[in-house]
Amino acid sequence: MAREIIAPPGGFHGPVKRSITIAGHPTSISLEPIFWAALETAAADAALPLSALVAAIDHARISAEDPPNLASAIRTWLMAAPRT
Repeated sequence: MAREIIAPPGGFHGPVKRSITIAGHPTSISLEPIFWAALETAAADAALPLSALVAAIDHARISAEDPPNLASAIRTWLMAAPRT
């Protein structure tokens, strides 16, 4: 029997745009609130400011052969990154 799919706690939410400075350059990133929360947790776990973690992800992203946009790179990193 198939498992019933239900909405996450608090429901579904669209992207929220936030401004952040990466390497001295202001940019805006649109992520769903659940990804912002996960990114903030990952930054705290790494003892890094949020902007430093995003800058590191951005650096890895632009080194890729076919770099995705920054928001996609952040989401992918959050889903793939090993957690301690």
